Amino acid sequence: MQTEQELKQIVKDKYSQIALQDKSTNESSCCGAGGCSTEVYNIMSDDYTKMEGYNPDADLGLGCGLPTQFARIKKGDTVIDLGSGAGNDCFVARHETGETGKVIGIDFTPAMIEKARANADKLGFNNVEFRQGDIEEMPVGGNLADVVVSNCVLNLIPNKDGVFKEIFRVLKPGGHFSISDVVLIGALPEGLRKDAEMYAGCVSGAIQKEVYLELIRRNGFVNMAIQKEKPIIIPDDILVNYLSADEISKFKSGSTGIFSITVFAQKPAPGSAASVGQKSSTENCKPGAGCC
Repeated sequence: MQTEQELKQIVKDKYSQIALQDKSTNESSCCGAGGCSTEVYNIMSDDYTKMEGYNPDADLGLGCGLPTQFARIKKGDTVIDLGSGAGNDCFVARHETGETGKVIGIDFTPAMIEKARANADKLGFNNVEFRQGDIEEMPVGGNLADVVVSNCVLNLIPNKDGVFKEIFRVLKPGGHFSISDVVLIGALPEGLRKDAEMYAGCVSGAIQKEVYLELIRRNGFVNMAIQKEKPIIIPDDILVNYLSADEISKFKSGSTGIFSITVFAQKPAPGSAASVGQKSSTENCKPGAGCC
């Protein structure tokens, strides 16, 4: 079994490849880096093309939802996008927050940061920036964001609890997140669960739905709601690479489900009952973050 650092390196290597590919290649792939499905439909991603602020150069077809559609972004908001890729959700968020707001994309893959910055330069946006960093230790100060969004990224992170702690830290009191992610109901077959390629493809890195939701509650968030849920169907020509014919049959006829969910939750507002007793350390800057 891979360590957390080994899994992170797998993801970084895979998404460095993705940054150099076009959307059609990524969409038809089980992992976003190689054409391993002949199915004509994409496996996870939703259609961004009708959303205001959409930029096709920034859409690599890697998401599993439309978190910015549900994020309740207002003019002048500061928005942080976790795992910002080529900038797709950042540019949609920028349309909503307008010229008076600010959007910060965080990604730990240098090739993605480079691609996103080039896209922002082409669009002439001076209030959208991209920072390279680990979302378990975000390169931003505390109490900065009105809204945090993320699209199909936390399932790639071994330490999901640490990410939710960081989201809590960077949100302003009363701020909220809208996150699309992959979760499970029931246990994955061992062949899918253990394969590193499927980890990078967002499947074997997913955890049980109720465990995921409990992590959100445990980290102090309130008013949690599932904004959207949809099943994810893995095509047979992908499954055959990891499971026998008998295992595929049992998997498809069993009770196991792979789902995309979009979840909303808030950091308690000042003076609310839920905010009483929260440590002031959640308001502090990360060392070297600049508190900006």
